[in-house]
Amino acid sequence: MKDYMKIYQEWLTNPYFDEDTKAELRAIEGDENAIKERFYMDLEFGTAGLRGVIGAGINRMNIYVVRRATQGLANYIIKQGGADKGVAIAYDSRRMSPEFAMEAAMTLAANGIKAYKFESLRPTPELSYAVRELGCIAGINITASHNPPEYNGYKVYWEDGAQFTPPHDQGVTQEVLAIEDLSKVKTTDEASAVAAGKYQVIGKEIDDKYIAQVKAQVVNQRAIDRMQDQITIVYTPLHGTGNIPARRVMKEIGFTHVYVVPEQELPDGNFPTVSYPNPEAEEAFELGLKLAREKGADLVLATDPDADRLGVYVKDAGSGEYIPLTGNMSGSLLCEYVLSQKKEAGKIPGDGQVIKSIVTTNLIDAVAAEYGCELIEVLTGFKWIGKQILKNEETGRGSYLFGMEESYGCLIGTYARDKDAISATAALCEAAAYYKQKGMTLWDAMVAMYDKYGYYKDAVKSIGLSGIEGLAKIQSIMETLRSNVPTEVGGYQVVSARDYKRDTIKDMATGEETTTGLPSSNVLYYDLEGGAWICVRPSGTEPKIKFYYGIKGSSIEDADAKAEALGAAVMEMVDRML
Repeated sequence: MKDYMKIYQEWLTNPYFDEDTKAELRAIEGDENAIKERFYMDLEFGTAGLRGVIGAGINRMNIYVVRRATQGLANYIIKQGGADKGVAIAYDSRRMSPEFAMEAAMTLAANGIKAYKFESLRPTPELSYAVRELGCIAGINITASHNPPEYNGYKVYWEDGAQFTPPHDQGVTQEVLAIEDLSKVKTTDEASAVAAGKYQVIGKEIDDKYIAQVKAQVVNQRAIDRMQDQITIVYTPLHGTGNIPARRVMKEIGFTHVYVVPEQELPDGNFPTVSYPNPEAEEAFELGLKLAREKGADLVLATDPDADRLGVYVKDAGSGEYIPLTGNMSGSLLCEYVLSQKKEAGKIPGDGQVIKSIVTTNLIDAVAAEYGCELIEVLTGFKWIGKQILKNEETGRGSYLFGMEESYGCLIGTYARDKDAISATAALCEAAAYYKQKGMTLWDAMVAMYDKYGYYKDAVKSIGLSGIEGLAKIQSIMETLRSNVPTEVGGYQVVSARDYKRDTIKDMATGEETTTGLPSSNVLYYDLEGGAWICVRPSGTEPKIKFYYGIKGSSIEDADAKAEALGAAVMEMVDRML
């Protein structure tokens, strides 16, 4: 633990820190716990870079932490010989996002690295696309995705357009940690950066190319052309970056009956209509569903603030009700749709691949097998899917067809290397048109998938444990499970136990151990009998520990009952460890 009082005093007295920062810190003078929380550690890189509460301190998101992170990135880029390639920068609608983006650009420029900064807020997948389109060595995205309004974040992308992975993540982190005196970080002003040719504002040209790539993923334009007047869509960007690009792509591929939730249309970092802007949350759809009922919409879509994740409700023609699809459900539905259309067109190659994260539904395995595709599992975090696409390109083996993770994110095509809710929006509308011409809703299509493959049900339980004590408790739970592998959970025998930190898969019947074949990660996974499973991992972006689980039932009712029972058993297991 750092000497937090010493660092606190340094921030109060050093002329490098501005008066607003000092005033914020003087307000907590005498409150040792508040000071400790802000200064006991540096804000850490997780699966998505930096993410934290906006405020003064080394364990908060502020211009000084952003400058330091960018200086570390710049030092690493220079050592890698990539300074001439430049860095693309995007940002979302959150508080301080434009300011953090400009600070990052100015630190890069001061280090002789050209910054290509978007003129205004843009979706995460467009930043991923821009990195490769502009030939950059890296990208920076200022966003905290779906976190509550008090958060912001800083994601780093590498030259392949994916969020950075080893060795680059460790390399940048080491450079950042080596910077102990924040006042020594380089920065400049906009006029000087422009004069030096190290700062360029980007916008429309990249927008047009990105949208063209999204439209190129359409697999059945004829279905849209036939049914576009009979499909009604309600969409909400949840005060984020999706509004302009999502509406544009829906319009350009042919959908005209698109209604945007007016209260959530415009960017607003306070997210006034929701407690937090998460398309997984029921409250995010409250206004959208009200509008959907008024318009008789076929589907209701919501993108998170940086528009990489998509939530969806679909209308059940029988009951007239709107049914939520989890990320596992909507991703599986899209995978089935895309692969079925490609098969019909004779466009599934012999080395076709479907890629999913280890906590994603096993329904995807069944879909991949149906269409003769290799199913590849990667660690949690879409960057690992991006890394597999890069591996395919470097080796000349493997054709990427679809990738997804359970957290409401998927990617069709390889133009970007991160999940893309703009593309998923277009694809779900296209799928709705295709199934409607067959007299089916998207819910009918989902039920047909269950009838075809089995009734898979997946869920996640998250336990929030914030602060220093919370962090210690999360580690304690992981170590308890690691050293005392359960033999059964909820009446299901554990068939095998995977420990991704130790790179082992243990057969519980024989005791035989094999390797996972994946990079080291603090994740535990239990294969249970009957196709059930549980996975435990600390969140890389929030102070939580997550318990993912899935079962396979004989009907929707059976699957619901089994999932509920396994979820209850998981929580009992957790309660014993808390």
